[in-house]
Amino acid sequence: MKSFSGNYFEDFTIGRVLKHATPLTVNEADLAIYRSLTGSRYALYSSTPFAEAAGFDRQPVDPMIVFHVVFGKTVPDISLNAVANLGYADGKFMAPVYPGDTLYATSEVIGRKENSNGKTGVVYVRTTGTNQNGETVLTYVRWVMVNKKDHASPAPEAVLPDLPKAVDAADLSAYAHYASYDAELAGSPHFFDDYEIGEKIDHVDGMTIEEAEHQTATRLYQNTAKVHFNQFEQGKGRFGKRLIYGGVVISTARSLAFNGLANAGQMIAINGGTHCNPLFSGDTIHAWSEVLDKADLSDTVGALRLRLVATKDLPCADYPYKGEDGKYLPNVLLDFDYWAAIPKSR
Repeated sequence: MKSFSGNYFEDFTIGRVLKHATPLTVNEADLAIYRSLTGSRYALYSSTPFAEAAGFDRQPVDPMIVFHVVFGKTVPDISLNAVANLGYADGKFMAPVYPGDTLYATSEVIGRKENSNGKTGVVYVRTTGTNQNGETVLTYVRWVMVNKKDHASPAPEAVLPDLPKAVDAADLSAYAHYASYDAELAGSPHFFDDYEIGEKIDHVDGMTIEEAEHQTATRLYQNTAKVHFNQFEQGKGRFGKRLIYGGVVISTARSLAFNGLANAGQMIAINGGTHCNPLFSGDTIHAWSEVLDKADLSDTVGALRLRLVATKDLPCADYPYKGEDGKYLPNVLLDFDYWAAIPKSR
């Protein structure tokens, strides 16, 4: 048989390394399509002169595009038979990516645990994205619930990786000086010094996700997960329809976060993330953020540790999150913890 039906839980042995197909050269068209899908307005990823003034060689690729492309490479090997992608941790953007760069991906299995139902298990992998020069541009851990091929196969010994709660501030870099930065052109007068730990920001706006947009986005990243594409199969599942790719939620919420965090457009690390509830076509995403921590990177640049919470069909004026039972509210889609670079006030 020449076709590949994907790996199942039993196939993920600890230490196994997967070299993922297919390398992808990111070009200007990819950036334009991404902007058309998300409405992103961050100046660093919209204007070459602006990015050059901030210290980049030219307009860089939005780190979220890098994440989605590298993630998409892994899907056929890791999550083709997934029930759901569950979370992220210890993600670092190690170097800027520019149009014309080619992205590659490899993953190592670092943990696995069968679920009590005996039908699925959770697999942990560390994925590394590199460019055409062999330089690491991104590394992160994710865990995914995967179907077993044989429900009667014995459960393997559980191995759970020891993951940090957050990327250490000493490991952060903005890769640019931000010394020449026009706040008016960026769209906000608020700099690193203007944000306080514990502050919450309602991003006010909402964006409805349509089926066509989702399909275009996942195809752009070459993400082939069945739960996103195969209505024939998903129609027989518990939801009766396809799920919207969780990365669409992250990117949409990040785009909405422009309204309140316009100068914090450069994501430099992913501390953790949970897809709390599913999103479907026709749902409207809203978002709010909380400043969890701050860090000095240089004389001109700081970093904000931000919790980004996305909801569906629920505005965020009262910052919806978890109920009294400690569980996420049913309209909460995403709980995403990341570091973002932001210039200091002049």
